[in-house]
Amino acid sequence: MIIGFPAQADSTPHIHVVLAGPERVLTPGAAAADAATGGQVVRAMATGRFDGEASAMVEILAPAGMAATRLLIIGTGAADKGNAAVWEKLGAAIAARFLTCGETRVTVDLNGVVTGLPLAGAAAHMAHGAALRSYRFDKYRTTMKPKAKPSLTHFDIIGVTGAEALHAELAAIAGGVVRTRNLVSEPANIIYPESFVDSARDLADLGVEITVLGEAEMKALGMGALLGVAQGSVRPPRLMAMRWNGTGDANAKPVVLVGKGVTFDTGGISIKPAAGMEDMKWDMGGAGAVTGALHALAARKAKAHVIGVVGLVENMPDGNAQRPGDVVTTMNGQTVEVINTDAEGRLVLCDAIWWAQEQYNPEVVVDLATLTGAIIVSLGHEYAGMFTNDDGLAGQLELAGQSCGEPLWRMPIGEAYDKLIDSAIADIKNVGPREGGSITAAQFIKRFIKPGVKWAHLDIAGTVWSAKAGTLHDKGATGFGVRLLDRFIAQNFEVK
Repeated sequence: MIIGFPAQADSTPHIHVVLAGPERVLTPGAAAADAATGGQVVRAMATGRFDGEASAMVEILAPAGMAATRLLIIGTGAADKGNAAVWEKLGAAIAARFLTCGETRVTVDLNGVVTGLPLAGAAAHMAHGAALRSYRFDKYRTTMKPKAKPSLTHFDIIGVTGAEALHAELAAIAGGVVRTRNLVSEPANIIYPESFVDSARDLADLGVEITVLGEAEMKALGMGALLGVAQGSVRPPRLMAMRWNGTGDANAKPVVLVGKGVTFDTGGISIKPAAGMEDMKWDMGGAGAVTGALHALAARKAKAHVIGVVGLVENMPDGNAQRPGDVVTTMNGQTVEVINTDAEGRLVLCDAIWWAQEQYNPEVVVDLATLTGAIIVSLGHEYAGMFTNDDGLAGQLELAGQSCGEPLWRMPIGEAYDKLIDSAIADIKNVGPREGGSITAAQFIKRFIKPGVKWAHLDIAGTVWSAKAGTLHDKGATGFGVRLLDRFIAQNFEVK
């Protein structure tokens, strides 16, 4: 969809949108539409019990006195509460309503609107919400009826100046979200370790430096945990690092983001039930989010030094697959008793995180993973779980999540939980008891964090995929994590 901020509306008949606040207070654009239609706007609001709450709507088809094919009145909510999230919600609501309506263009009139943001910022965030909500993954749907296909191609906002530059930065972030959604949506016969790497090659056009390790290189480094997960698949594993340094200082300390990239997870020998296993194509959601975040940072030329590392494997149960009870040796020398081959993500992460610390010597490491079903039991699909060894880092991530609508809930870690993953025959076992499953998974990863490194683990199992549409996404891949990581970097690590 093409976003525009023209000086005036396109002359061809199309959808026209105006705004009104609480108590049916009309904006100048809405007042002009009411006058042109002989009072239809006011009558429609009264008949439709319109209250002016944010994203409340009343629609008039073929309004008399206007060339518009449809006239929509949308509520702004209280002016002093009109923050970025509200304006993204408004843009998303408009896009969702008209995406498949048969019309190709919508114009939103912001003339004279008063809100809590500068009007240019409000317009930019409205456009951002529209862009995010209009995403569809219809690539493999060849028999869709015409009425089900998206028709909206242009989203114009008039009555505002100076929004283009602000929206350009948001559009870069949206590009990262779209990349992540595409990766998460693709089936496992399309996205597997090698093709995931291939899909990221074009990040070089944005200035991202890409490093890829193959199976032989990882074996030489001693990554027995990651390779153990991969050994049951004909798809060879990959470790990919993506570096963006926009600081101008080659010696600037990087922030390292690490993503779990299990491109399909059968559970291995500890095989999952058949029902719902198709969803495990999105078990690489952490790697997808990290890759999308690097896209966003590079596309908007963030003045920060950030490295994304993704461990890419497929977990399959063939005759060469690792067995429950096997012992593997990780890159840092710790031995792991594999109790459950379906607890594979932490095995991938531990080697990827250790390699990243050895390679880049970071002060901050944040990993993202669709790691446990237990976090969904704890938090549902509203929050991602956050585990961290540093209160300051926890605060930074929590604030970033709140400010972009991707919230985190801090979970506990501690010595009592750590003891639950001690092994009788190795240094550590890859699962603890049934209770506290997401916590013991985090404790496992923590054993591979070097002293002095600030670390956070984000368990995003409940947030990367949605069975129903949300404010800024349709059902399916949400792109969770991209905006969170971008905001986290922007608020705490960009050179001013």
